[in-house]
Amino acid sequence: MTNMEQLFKQVRKMQAEMEKIQTALESETVEGSAGGGMVKVTVNGKRDVLNVKIDPEVVKPDDVEMLEELICAAVNQAQQKAAELQAQSMSKLTGGLPLPGMGF
Repeated sequence: MTNMEQLFKQVRKMQAEMEKIQTALESETVEGSAGGGMVKVTVNGKRDVLNVKIDPEVVKPDDVEMLEELICAAVNQAQQKAAELQAQSMSKLTGGLPLPGMGF
């Protein structure tokens, strides 16, 4: 087997592993929260927002801006956790090497 054939074989194996990781990330979930847990957002490992929970105490018609800020903070925190989950999953595939184009 030539070096080029070996390289292509490794690339195909890596692609198959990446597909498995992407599928697994769809079922992994993380949660972000803000306002002491008054707003909670759940996202999957691919950063899709799955659920938003808002404590009724935080819903005040005269302070919609605060609720908006809490939602943004919770979403951002959840997505950051999902990004960390993705990085951990990818580091298993790449041996910790940051390879360009391998992100999600």
